[in-house]
Amino acid sequence: MLTTTGIAEIAALVGDPSRTAMLVALMDGRALTATELAHVAGVTPQTASSHLGRLAEAQLLTVAQQGRHRYYRLASSTVGAMLEGIMAVAAEPRRHTSPKVRTGPRDAALRRARSCYDHLAGEVAVAIADRMGELGYIQHVDQGTHLTEEGGAFLRSLGVDVEQARARVHRRRPLCRLCLDWSERRPHLAGTTGAALLTAFVEQGWMRPTDGSRALTISRLGFRALQLHFGIE
Repeated sequence: MLTTTGIAEIAALVGDPSRTAMLVALMDGRALTATELAHVAGVTPQTASSHLGRLAEAQLLTVAQQGRHRYYRLASSTVGAMLEGIMAVAAEPRRHTSPKVRTGPRDAALRRARSCYDHLAGEVAVAIADRMGELGYIQHVDQGTHLTEEGGAFLRSLGVDVEQARARVHRRRPLCRLCLDWSERRPHLAGTTGAALLTAFVEQGWMRPTDGSRALTISRLGFRALQLHFGIE
């Protein structure tokens, strides 16, 4: 049952700078050890273990044992979406002294395309959502965002099988929903559809992850495909 106390407890956990640094480091979907996360947060391994224990207890993280190491990752896409939303709010201007506000990261590659937990974010992701809306492939209804039959067929033609992806994840996860983009301040696609898009783009060589960053590099093949199928220059 949702309570104001429960909300406050989650906010307090995320509000610690060291824990925030750890959570943000996990937003690219990787699993990291306590030692690696301690380095990211700039704290001792003992302090990191304490923080990670509290985050896992609150079900913000999951932990898996492999050999001598314990690996931590975000517990769900919902946690990733929460962090992305907080980042969008935190980037809002607090003073109106500048006529032009630059939102999101300064890194052009990170602004162009990046992972948001397990789905695509950035300029390209927002442009894809816009184009799919224009073509009637997604529709906005009272209950949320709906992927139409035509939209499903279009994605399958690109090698994106949303139904197959849905069979691999928790059934309670939305098939298609919008997520406010941190840098663009407009929505991109999330849910099972968003995750399936990113997986297919990487598998087909349109995009590839960047070491040590959430940024995604777009290949020449990817640039041509994005222009052909989504009208993205």
